[in-house]
Amino acid sequence: MNEAPAPRPQLKRVISAVQLWSIAVGLVISGEYFGWNYGWQTSGTIGFLYATLLVTVMYVTFIFSYTELTSAIPHAGGPFAYAYRALGPVGGFLAGYATLVDFLLAPPAIAYALGSYAHFLNDAIPVVPAAVGMYVIFISINLLGIKESARFSLVVTVLSVLELVVFLAVILPYFKTENVLAHNPPQVSVSGIFAGIPFAIWFFVAIEGVAMVAEEVKEPQKNIPKGYISSIITLVILALGVMLLSAGVGDWRTLMHLDHPIPAVLAMALGQDSQLSKIFASLGLFGLIASFHCNTISYSRQIYALAREGYLPAFLGKLHSRFHTPHWALIAGGVVGAIAIFTGTTDKIIILSALGAVAMYAIAMISLLVLRKKEPLLDRPFQSPFYPWFPLIACGLALLCLGAIMYENPMLSSIFIGLLGLSFLYFWFKRQ
Repeated sequence: MNEAPAPRPQLKRVISAVQLWSIAVGLVISGEYFGWNYGWQTSGTIGFLYATLLVTVMYVTFIFSYTELTSAIPHAGGPFAYAYRALGPVGGFLAGYATLVDFLLAPPAIAYALGSYAHFLNDAIPVVPAAVGMYVIFISINLLGIKESARFSLVVTVLSVLELVVFLAVILPYFKTENVLAHNPPQVSVSGIFAGIPFAIWFFVAIEGVAMVAEEVKEPQKNIPKGYISSIITLVILALGVMLLSAGVGDWRTLMHLDHPIPAVLAMALGQDSQLSKIFASLGLFGLIASFHCNTISYSRQIYALAREGYLPAFLGKLHSRFHTPHWALIAGGVVGAIAIFTGTTDKIIILSALGAVAMYAIAMISLLVLRKKEPLLDRPFQSPFYPWFPLIACGLALLCLGAIMYENPMLSSIFIGLLGLSFLYFWFKRQ
């Protein structure tokens, strides 16, 4: 008599609401530590403030709408699963491609910043090897299992949030409104605002990655809304506080090219010889580590889900027999990230990641609107408030941001579209 085949490993439901908050905030919080300041060189402080407010409205309406999808369809594919269900295989492909660009290119930018912070602390540490080393360390951590990864995420996220709160308290006495207003163009232009959008998106991008761990959340219908809503409130407060107070400490132009603006702001406020800026640079690694770690979780789940559904090579959809983690997906994403690091172009990597993000946001909101018509009886534990206005506003602003980024960055947009075309050819021939 033949023995029954061994059961296929499954993802484990172990993540609580608090751990989900830590993953959501952890995915994003590096955006408060670096990257956003590139927006000052394209838009000035006032134009960038307008860009940030526009993007904040987009994210608030998006998250309150996206939570409906994630709690109703808790699937590791996230946006891919929603679009596939609402729009069919091609819609699923487009959402999956956009999400992969978003989550594969956010980690190398964060890793490069980690290398820059380490080099700031000790100039004997080279930036690129340190950045690649981060991949080796955190892929190894994530191979051990989601329960251990979620616990680690909670610790580093709480530490990084507390550090930003202390940072804001330290620099508040040095804030001057005239510093924020100084050195700006006489008039704020629409073009200047549009140019700042991808860097404003960096304040919030990747929060949607919570959807990729939905299959590993305990009581997802209850805990996913709690995790999402508490995290977006946390991030809005931190983003606006860090940007405005940092601009008011001194000449913000000295900060706009740096991969380590937080310790530089402290040095500006307390003096170049201040040990506190060095201490904050070392503690600032927690924020970058939190985001790098959580983005590693998310990119691996997206690759795993796409491979499981036949959109990527099948071996990427396998789970480790002992740890139940997508080991090949973790390694493959790490290889892509390491290649991106060697380009040494953090700002361009951020723009490409933002392109993928806003394209995915628009597709996700269209999927929500279609599913409301197509599956009116679908169990929706959480429903978007002010429907249909919230998803319509989020979709409209996402399309506006997509158009603005493409208009301001034609070369990077060509790369994005070219890779989309090549990926679609693979998808099309594989389905024949």
